[in-house]
Amino acid sequence: MGTPAAVVWDPALLGYDLGGDHPFNPVRLELTIELATQLGVLDGVEFLRPELAPDEEIERVHDAEYIAAVKEAPMVGWDVGHGLGTPDNPVFSNMHEASSLVVGATLLAAQKIASGATNRAVNIAGGLHHAMRDRAAGFCVYNDCAVAISWLLDNGAERVAYIDVDVHHGDGTQAAFYNDPRVLTISLHQSPMTLFPGTGRVTELGGPDAQGTSVNIPLPPFTRDPAWQRAFHAVVPSLLKEFRPDVLVTQCGVDTHEEDPLAELYLSVDGHRQTYRTLRTLADEYAGGKWLSMGGGGYQLLRVVPRSWTHLIATVLDRDVEPSTPLPHDWVNNVQRRAPNAILPRTMTDEMDVSFEPWDGTVSEPVDSVIRDVRHAIFPLHGLDPDDPRD
Repeated sequence: MGTPAAVVWDPALLGYDLGGDHPFNPVRLELTIELATQLGVLDGVEFLRPELAPDEEIERVHDAEYIAAVKEAPMVGWDVGHGLGTPDNPVFSNMHEASSLVVGATLLAAQKIASGATNRAVNIAGGLHHAMRDRAAGFCVYNDCAVAISWLLDNGAERVAYIDVDVHHGDGTQAAFYNDPRVLTISLHQSPMTLFPGTGRVTELGGPDAQGTSVNIPLPPFTRDPAWQRAFHAVVPSLLKEFRPDVLVTQCGVDTHEEDPLAELYLSVDGHRQTYRTLRTLADEYAGGKWLSMGGGGYQLLRVVPRSWTHLIATVLDRDVEPSTPLPHDWVNNVQRRAPNAILPRTMTDEMDVSFEPWDGTVSEPVDSVIRDVRHAIFPLHGLDPDDPRD
């Protein structure tokens, strides 16, 4: 056993609240921590308590003028620009402080890994991957993923691999490192032809100095677990083996679930759990066991997010929860008090079969043409054979 894994959490992270009936509701974080606690996943775990990230750390990936605009926005009202004050990114009180705390939480996770205090750390409040250098986007004010990667590169890591399994393209994080050969960004997402932010095509390969370090796997709507897993395994492990990162950073949005109201991939909680277990194995095999994980999207607040992210926390801690585990009565009763009409699952599984046929080089399903296109675009840039399933 390595050093114990770390969980970054403080109820103050619930302050990142876009208000009203905005889908990005912090109740999903609260219910996740409650579920993980009641299932015993967090027994004996002492939370790491984050502090606000200082401006100079946020300025790793954001302009000072933008940070100033975020600070001023709650006072000046709607006309602040920078993507703030839109339906996706409404202005809210203490917006800078709440956003800085999310960055501080992911940064703390990165610092603990870099110092050797732990090999793995998770911040379910993080994963705000759409924020750009000078603007908010897609519910994201500051890009904690990119800040943490930048910090890791300045503190001992020579190469960082970032894997984004959110249903939306990890566009802000890709943009931050598009011409940096030290960072491999891999995003599996619903096709940009059918979903925000409209980027993440196979042809986005990285800048002139970093060709092949931007990898996009755009999946057709209605993709289910077996096809998703086939695409992941046909592309990701080979690239990690070749790239040999010092740290694996993952954004684990769960809006890929078939019940998510904002997108059209058809994954299950079982598929999410399987993916986390795969990411853990890949970190152990190709990144010296160093794994920094964050949350992200996920808008089925009661039925999906708490179960999926409890599986994530459990996987990071090597306390895997059996899928058949019943949901605790107290947790169910608490949710029913908050949402009397909610119909809740009974266990930690959706009872879906996530087994898959590995890609064999042929095109027999819609996902296979995506696999073929991605491998042909990326693999030669890494010295790999796109047509050989062994690569």
